[in-house]
Amino acid sequence: MGGNQTWITDFILVGLRLSAEMEMFLFWVFSLLYILSLLANSIILGLIYLDSRLHTPMYFFLSHLAILDISYASNNVPKMLANLVTHKRTISFVPCITQTFLYLAFAASECLILAAMSYDRFVAICHPLHYTVIMSWKVCVALAATSWSCGFLLSVAHTILLLRLPFCGPREVNHLFCEILAVLKLACADTLINQVVILAACVFVLVGPLCSMLVSYTHILRTILKMQSKEGRRKAFSTCSSHLCVVGLFFGIAMLVYMVPDSDQREEQEKILSLFHSLFNPMLNPLIYSLRNAQVKEAFHRALQKRSV
Repeated sequence: MGGNQTWITDFILVGLRLSAEMEMFLFWVFSLLYILSLLANSIILGLIYLDSRLHTPMYFFLSHLAILDISYASNNVPKMLANLVTHKRTISFVPCITQTFLYLAFAASECLILAAMSYDRFVAICHPLHYTVIMSWKVCVALAATSWSCGFLLSVAHTILLLRLPFCGPREVNHLFCEILAVLKLACADTLINQVVILAACVFVLVGPLCSMLVSYTHILRTILKMQSKEGRRKAFSTCSSHLCVVGLFFGIAMLVYMVPDSDQREEQEKILSLFHSLFNPMLNPLIYSLRNAQVKEAFHRALQKRSV
């Protein structure tokens, strides 16, 4: 970046534009939800680590999902909470860009991890006799590593394209955190390339995985309906419905935010959707898996019994 313009060194996060009383109320509500999110995901991680019965590919991917949810929430929520109780809502340029980078990296990685989890369920239900061969630990590690690597590489590309843009005012980011679309609106140059790359990335991490999951679950549904055992059908539906709930929440909101044409009227709606993504989704994911998964509940009971002995 060059020239004689004065570059801004910080941004102002606008937030939700509420009264001081309502912001203080939301601070306590969001703080509670954030703590519950950290606690629930940490419990899931602890159970998977401590209980050998959960050392399977399905829970291996679930542990990565829990790590992503903790990271995802911790990247956005603390600054959001600080802004609710202080009138100083500025964020320096470098922390803002770092927040954008991590937000995109964790979100893209989570999309791909969810796709890997659907593939695991497809193999487990449709090819049970070959499951241990197809879903070997080598394959699981490769899928997880690929998901994380692709997520961070995509985020690097977005960040490089963002850093090439001049930012010379205005300073107000009309969002709860440094979300890329909100930051791009403040650039003093054409952002067409950035928008095209964002759309291409959405096709890669949202549309592509979602289509693969639809194909997987079509085969899974056919296989479940052919099962003779009612208990087998119940277990298959239980594990798959948990994953489908998480996928529906995550992908649905992401596609509404990034693939629906933008407008001034949608800015406030996008804030609420992003808030759900950053605060509620990470808390709901472990609850969905724990409440609808018998193995997780049994592992939790075993852990409690060990502590009481």
